[in-house]
Amino acid sequence: MTPQTFEIPTLKTARLVLRPPQPETDWGPFEAMMTSERARYMGGPFSREGAWGGFCHAAATWAYYGRGTLFAERKDTGQLVGETGLNDGPLFPETEIGWSIFAEKDEGQGFATEAAGALRDWAYSQGGLTTLVSYTHPDNHASQAVAQRLGCVRDDAAPRQDEEDIVWRHPSPEALKG
Repeated sequence: MTPQTFEIPTLKTARLVLRPPQPETDWGPFEAMMTSERARYMGGPFSREGAWGGFCHAAATWAYYGRGTLFAERKDTGQLVGETGLNDGPLFPETEIGWSIFAEKDEGQGFATEAAGALRDWAYSQGGLTTLVSYTHPDNHASQAVAQRLGCVRDDAAPRQDEEDIVWRHPSPEALKG
């Protein structure tokens, strides 16, 4: 696949600004999360090199697929709270929307649901997608709750990224309108 010309969007929600990855401000918090136990449901904790590969994936998928990861910061404070991304490529049977909150203190405030919902809406309206899934580890009850709040339903027949994953099918663009 040849890289394409692309523009990474900036999306705004009631409380968040979702913006392109910025290594100078985002790498440190991303690395800290991915090299910690917080990454256990994403295949981690990762080495520093593995975390850097994930960070690069966040940006590279924009060039290859016209969609990728946006980093979420609070409008009121500018504090980085996490990220949400459209994951593509040979490791993903279908385009997946994923999310993570970087610090435990920011969990339980609805940031993941708000960010992922905004990116999903963008993916359907401007990203050319008509279907999306999310993969969760069976023990990651917090992410399963986010998927349910987004209106997802389990799709046990869908191919999995990892055989343990639970696949959550997002509502179609039509279902979200009606």
